[in-house]
Amino acid sequence: MTTPTETISDLIAAEDVLLFVNAAVTATGQREFRSSAGEQRLSLAFLHEYVRVNYRPVYAAALALDINDHNAAIIVEQLLRTADEAGGPGEKRGEGRLIAARLARMPPQRVYRLFRALRAARVNNRRTRAIVRDWLAGRGDLGHDAVKYRVGLKTAARHSHLAFPGAAAESGDFLFSPGRRVRYEHAFLDAHRRAHYEQGALYELPFTVAEGFAARHGVPRAVFLERIAPRMTRLERLRTERASDLAVMPLTRLALYVLSLPFGERVERRVELTAALRAAAGRVAGPHAGTWGRVAAVLDDSYSASGSAVKRRRPLAVALGCHFLLGALAAPGAYTAHWTSGGTDPLLVRPWGPTPLGTRILDALEGPVPDRLVIVSDGWDNAPPGLAGEVLRVWRTRLDPERRTSAVHVNPVYDADGFDVRRLAPSVPTAGIRDAEDLAALVEIAQFAEGRTGLAELLAYLDRRVELFLKGAPR
Repeated sequence: MTTPTETISDLIAAEDVLLFVNAAVTATGQREFRSSAGEQRLSLAFLHEYVRVNYRPVYAAALALDINDHNAAIIVEQLLRTADEAGGPGEKRGEGRLIAARLARMPPQRVYRLFRALRAARVNNRRTRAIVRDWLAGRGDLGHDAVKYRVGLKTAARHSHLAFPGAAAESGDFLFSPGRRVRYEHAFLDAHRRAHYEQGALYELPFTVAEGFAARHGVPRAVFLERIAPRMTRLERLRTERASDLAVMPLTRLALYVLSLPFGERVERRVELTAALRAAAGRVAGPHAGTWGRVAAVLDDSYSASGSAVKRRRPLAVALGCHFLLGALAAPGAYTAHWTSGGTDPLLVRPWGPTPLGTRILDALEGPVPDRLVIVSDGWDNAPPGLAGEVLRVWRTRLDPERRTSAVHVNPVYDADGFDVRRLAPSVPTAGIRDAEDLAALVEIAQFAEGRTGLAELLAYLDRRVELFLKGAPR
């Protein structure tokens, strides 16, 4: 039988874990609407150290969740920095597998940045060197990385004492003895050599590398972009306003792109943009499309949804992405959206005005009772302050004590002062969210914040996620 002390201890542990997961999903150490970058980083650093010291196995298991790459890199760095704090050989092997699996899913430029941080911190234990060498071995074409990520690969090779045998010898010479060879067999390496004096060679290079050579040769920007287009990735085309393949763009990134367009262009391209957003939402929903029954959403497009200078319109983009995703998940014709501004055209949303969440929640609960109520907001209810929490309290305790409606609040903004995402009411679980694509998984984990499931169930859920993550199975 569980003692009261054990119950309280388990409750505190579960709350700590969920608090950290919310932060690791949303926080990126960058400026937000209401907090500076310094405040964000200080708050996040405290949370990482607290959870690593007190719940190390859970801290490592977070790598298998939908946390953002910024926090994943911090977790990997902290686990490698404190390798001597790990438990027995089994725990160390488990950490190593999680680290390797997460690094394999991260963008290479971020992994190389992590390796530079490890070198700067003088973290060079045997496990670190093995992880670096294994990740580099899995890259396959080191010649490509030697050109595109030259500084990162050079730093990692030195730090892990990496040898460049056989076919990789050219890459080693390119990095450490560039004058040794007059030409290279590897196409990228030789194109880089020729691009110093031959303008045409730069179009054989990756876009980010070719861009520097184009500036050096004085190539007009328009000419360069036209000729380098076949070498550009989808994200590079988006950044250079060549977003022609909207049909395959991820949902949240597509929402950001749509919000960056002037209203006039959004109207002119309404059919194209709406079709692209619905298609992206359909891909995310997958087999769950139409399975959520009647869904009512409250979506925050108030002024604070404008984000910050480094995260422009990010909260609003998450709300827009969630709008289309919830439409795909709901039963046909059973989805209603309530924007805080009162607007009804999702394609023309803009961040402005106060945040009357309480009023919009009342609107969402009128009429047919929804099976799910989803609130997407930073939680700053201010018109009037506190109304949303009171509405949810009365609704949950008096009008729907049987919990016929499943309610969840997803928050795209980390609150540095509170070490968590801001909540609306104790009776409604809150989960941090960074990308609309993660909505379904976050709704699943939010159940643990309701207090109806305990630490044992939460740990079992983490174990299942770790198992699927290591197997590479779809989540």
